[in-house]
Amino acid sequence: MIRKPSPTDLPHGARRTVLVALPHRPSPEPTTVEQVLLSAARTIARVGLHHEDYVADALDHRALEVPLYSRPMSVVGAIRYAATGSPQRMSTLADQAVGFLALSIDGGPVWRDLLSLELHVEEWSDGVDMAGAVAFLELVATAPERAA
Repeated sequence: MIRKPSPTDLPHGARRTVLVALPHRPSPEPTTVEQVLLSAARTIARVGLHHEDYVADALDHRALEVPLYSRPMSVVGAIRYAATGSPQRMSTLADQAVGFLALSIDGGPVWRDLLSLELHVEEWSDGVDMAGAVAFLELVATAPERAA
């Protein structure tokens, strides 16, 4: 069986590391919970809503073919992507946005720890379609402006 050379192969059979430049986060970089929620709504509208895991095929090793930021994301994954540039990376701003959204859905979960808040958002998002998720994220993000 003849093996076809890969673009990362060197002539003498060794392999080299290739740096791939990918966009790190949406621009402009969000700094408030409201901006994170609006950016997450735009992300879901662009790539689609995924139910269950943060990203469709999160452990798939086709990252060079289909990077994580272009795959459909869950609501929590889109919030993390908006805050950090990765749907799998955590940050304080992303946690605050998830908590704010979770407490806006049916009064919030019984427990107030981060895992319960994320689970509450994920359970809610399993019952809505993409348009409903985008509309609710925009509604929650603009609620302080409408209340003023």
